[in-house]
Amino acid sequence: MLKRLFTVLLLVLAPLAHADELRTGLVLSGGGARGLAHIGVLKQLETQNVPIHAIAGTSLGAVIGGLYAAGYSAAELEKIALDLDWQDALSDNPSREDVPFRRKQDDRDFLVKQRLSFDRGRLAFPLGILQGQNLGLVLETLLVHTNDIDDFDNLPIPFRAVATDIATGEAVVFDKGHLPLAIRASIALPGFFAPVKVDDRLLVDGVLSNNLPVDVARQMGVDRVIVVDIGTPLKSADQLKSIIDVMDQTTGLLTRRNTEEQLATLGPQDLLVQPELGDIGFSSFAEVRDAIAAGERSLEGSAQLQAFSAPAEQSVVGGNLARARPQRQPMIDAIEVENTGKVADEVVRSMIRQPIGEPLHLGRLETDMGTIYGTDYFSRVNYEVVHGEDGNTLLVRTRGRETGTDYLRLGLNLVDDFRGGSQFNIGASFRVNGVNPLGAEWLTRAQLGEHQLLYTEFYQPLDHGSRYFVAPFLDAESRNVEVIIDNEPVVDYRQQRYGTGLNVGRQIANSGEVRLGLSRYWGEADVRVGDPNSPSFSFEEAFYSVQLDRDTLDDVNFPRSGDEARLLWRQSEPDLGADERYQQFELRANKAFAYGSDSFQIGAFLGRTNDDVEVAQSAFTLGGPGNFSGFRQNGLAGQNYNLLRGVYYRRLNPGRYVPVSMPVYLGGTLEYGRVYNREDAGFDTGYITAGSVLIGLDTFLGPLMLGLGGNEEGESALYLKLGQTF
Repeated sequence: MLKRLFTVLLLVLAPLAHADELRTGLVLSGGGARGLAHIGVLKQLETQNVPIHAIAGTSLGAVIGGLYAAGYSAAELEKIALDLDWQDALSDNPSREDVPFRRKQDDRDFLVKQRLSFDRGRLAFPLGILQGQNLGLVLETLLVHTNDIDDFDNLPIPFRAVATDIATGEAVVFDKGHLPLAIRASIALPGFFAPVKVDDRLLVDGVLSNNLPVDVARQMGVDRVIVVDIGTPLKSADQLKSIIDVMDQTTGLLTRRNTEEQLATLGPQDLLVQPELGDIGFSSFAEVRDAIAAGERSLEGSAQLQAFSAPAEQSVVGGNLARARPQRQPMIDAIEVENTGKVADEVVRSMIRQPIGEPLHLGRLETDMGTIYGTDYFSRVNYEVVHGEDGNTLLVRTRGRETGTDYLRLGLNLVDDFRGGSQFNIGASFRVNGVNPLGAEWLTRAQLGEHQLLYTEFYQPLDHGSRYFVAPFLDAESRNVEVIIDNEPVVDYRQQRYGTGLNVGRQIANSGEVRLGLSRYWGEADVRVGDPNSPSFSFEEAFYSVQLDRDTLDDVNFPRSGDEARLLWRQSEPDLGADERYQQFELRANKAFAYGSDSFQIGAFLGRTNDDVEVAQSAFTLGGPGNFSGFRQNGLAGQNYNLLRGVYYRRLNPGRYVPVSMPVYLGGTLEYGRVYNREDAGFDTGYITAGSVLIGLDTFLGPLMLGLGGNEEGESALYLKLGQTF
């Protein structure tokens, strides 16, 4: 009897005694934002003390699996996912504060966000909506401690990432190389992300060839697998209501067949986990917490999971098999640049502020990567710390843009006050980048409509850091200027001015520049509408000028932080050929800040014209919402003005973590100011209060605003504006 009981106990306890001797592989599927459920699964595996001996992942499964294999714990992964700015990560645009000042000005001149690229005079199109620059930098930063590991079997947990060769459709399994690059290739969803070039192969998302790489995990020598399948369920025709739904459905269709093939190989010793994710979709990165929670619930009370548990041997980062991570801020002994762009290596090197002989400054390096990418010369900018016998080398790699670095950008500005006062301007800019290795560029702007403009400038840096520059230019413009006497409009002039000049200046980091200039203009002002007795006249001007600009706004249309300012002084001097001497001074300053969904701006603006000069020659044009609301756009022309302004707006719709979102805002302005000419010119509004109520959309053509403005002078106007805010 005792012998029989002893035999039964051996049979029952034997699997438990040897559970920790069986090698367990973890397989993590792709599925976009749904893949964040993998973190919840990992939390349960750690709670139940399940040792993982190998990990194979595809797409976001490769991201989560690669980080876990590199030593991050499930709790750390959860914090990363919750803290990460997914909208920024799923974008190519560096923080606007980080990009060079000259590129910031492109946003103001022509506000259509999309631009066309030209390579050797031919229109070129990118291979994806996004290049994956920001996501690549996130991975580089998180995995910098793995830079000395070439063989993925030498990670704390052996790891494989699966990508697809877009030319052949074959699965590509990464078992060695640069870990961030392997993961970046695995997540390159076709159409959304551009393919990643590795060893002359163009690689895209592994979901196309092997979304659930069970076979890859088995080839790593495991005895059994835990398979986490978070594939997107197919929607009915009635449920497909947007481009995002279609993207989700397309991904599901592409992965369905190869996923089912892998699931068919599972045996009784394997564990399949399929979290209930409900309506969480491929792009639902706003639902991070819900996705993680769904992953946790999928293993709560799982009796089968008990067979995978083992006695805890250690309690360290990354589960009970992962060792502690190496130092993430190694000492940097040298910096090298591998550059395939148009500009010299020294130009790239000048933007890297990492000191030699100090630990790696990750935050500063991320900013520097944004600055380099923001020059518009490169399709990818990344870095790696190379560990050698002579110390650690920070290696920065740049890849020149395959689509070319010459850009055509369109602009559109439309204003209608619904009372017959309509104005429009349509324009374009063409910028030739990289004229020489110092980064010279030739910029030309043209504009038709109420304000006609033709401007061309050759911008030549004088050093590799682009700190000092010279910029000769040609300028021609034509605009309407309304002359007001005794607060009544009497004549509308068409002012034309054309000239040339030279600016020399200095960049002030990424936030601004100062320019000193000499210029010569010829012009005329012809009566367009009004008193026929008013004289037309011509004039000649020649200016000394000083211009100081600053721009740290996070967004040019609807900013939430930062500031902007412009200080301009110029004097027309007879000694240089002008008809008469006069001075003008203008100061414009604006500060933005936010609390939650509420954004605010406080601005102060001042313009002055000294000496006796014709109004039609020297007037500032004002009027419109936020700029003396109630008056029609550019309906005020004065030689002097003061304006204080407050702006408030609130975003009404939540953010979408894809590059096709359209934010909607509701807000208003409150203004106080005065517009006037010299005393004998007969125009002075006195100090007036004005305000407006606005609803705005940030469209791909620029901001679209509909508003109602009024002021205490009894003027009111309904506005429709496309192409600029205030």
